[in-house]
Amino acid sequence: MINRNAFARANGRIGAVLLAGLLLAGGGAPAAATQIERVVSAGGIEAWVVHERSPLIALEFAMPGGSDQDPPDKAGVAYLATSAWDDGAGDLDSKAFHSKLEDGSIELGFSAGQDHVRGSLRTLSANRDEAFSYLRLALTAPRFDPDAVERDRDQLIARLKRQSTSPNDIASRTWWATAFPNHPYGRPTTGTPDSIARISIDDLKSYTHRVLARGKLKVAIVGDIDTADVGPLLDRTFGDLPAEPELTPVADVTMQGLGRRIVVPLDVPQAVVTFGTIGISRRDPDFMAAYIVNYILGGGAFSSRLYQEVREKRGLAYGISDSLTWFDHAAVLIGGTATRSAVTGEAIDIIQKEVHRLAEAGPSEKEVADAKSYLEGSYALGLDTSGKVARQLVQIQLDGLGIDYIDRRSSLIEAVTLEDTKRVAKRLLDAGLLVTVAGKPQGLTSTE
Repeated sequence: MINRNAFARANGRIGAVLLAGLLLAGGGAPAAATQIERVVSAGGIEAWVVHERSPLIALEFAMPGGSDQDPPDKAGVAYLATSAWDDGAGDLDSKAFHSKLEDGSIELGFSAGQDHVRGSLRTLSANRDEAFSYLRLALTAPRFDPDAVERDRDQLIARLKRQSTSPNDIASRTWWATAFPNHPYGRPTTGTPDSIARISIDDLKSYTHRVLARGKLKVAIVGDIDTADVGPLLDRTFGDLPAEPELTPVADVTMQGLGRRIVVPLDVPQAVVTFGTIGISRRDPDFMAAYIVNYILGGGAFSSRLYQEVREKRGLAYGISDSLTWFDHAAVLIGGTATRSAVTGEAIDIIQKEVHRLAEAGPSEKEVADAKSYLEGSYALGLDTSGKVARQLVQIQLDGLGIDYIDRRSSLIEAVTLEDTKRVAKRLLDAGLLVTVAGKPQGLTSTE
């Protein structure tokens, strides 16, 4: 069995070392404090590598082709397929494969988002070759044994049925379906009970064949590995995959439904509210200004305007927040809260007024300064384990930000002016909101 306490302690030690380096880099230390090396294998596979002396290696990877590749009537193919990749591979059935991972203290997992499929591997450095061989096997020879697939299917359908009565899930699903009708982003990544029931093993195999490829692969490795060993390891692990994926094209799309309020009646004590508007692409020159504006509006936890107005001053909700979310073909600002049925309308009215006020007048100089200080200082707190560092390095690659982004990030934030935030607040927040509500909000009905 995996010694998870020892594994976690090792992960924390390497994270602490990296965190110290990242904090130093934020203060202008030499780039070597957070040295990220670009390695390209003989087979042309690229990885970003951070070498640290520790007992642990963490690998993260991503490649295009998530739930946006699901057939319209079979939402959940990508989700179900990725859950099966480590459920038996090669000559090893599900029980034998998981037994091998546990015996080697290896953590292996896969997941599907809207645009990408991702994988992660955690191993003690002493078991490196064994761990990477199991990753290769899962990617190149997943078994899709009927009993394992049916077990995963039954568990997923049971969970989806439970979620179908959850106000949080209902409000969220309704928001996405309204924002992106007839588009993959409007369909749930996990599918529905009906769509999951329609998925065949051939569907899972077809998705796997079309998506798993090395051509657009993004890889990050953090831990006890020499860069000279990385290239051969990449080729052994990923080299047998096809050169390019066979993806169905996905259209760029702009969210719909602005100005609408949709109430889904549900007999629950509280009403759950999801709200949002059109966002800004991660590669847009205005993104960093939008990032600051979002922090001020609802991304800044206790200090945000929405939290102060809805929670602190009026006690209408326990919490409220929003975030910028971006995909390959769209971007949104989306947030949520839960309120008593009697005050749901008042809470929504305050949200809309605060959004309008920030769009019209923009933030204050103090709000911008405070946001910059927090966003610069808190970044390293999300990099406190090797796995988190590896995930962030993969995301930086997917976003096309450059291998020096961590060193440049603070200067990018500092370069945003007060006038930038005022202009971008207008651009980001002036189009109105799409609001969905699940519950029994008193005096509140749907509007077009």
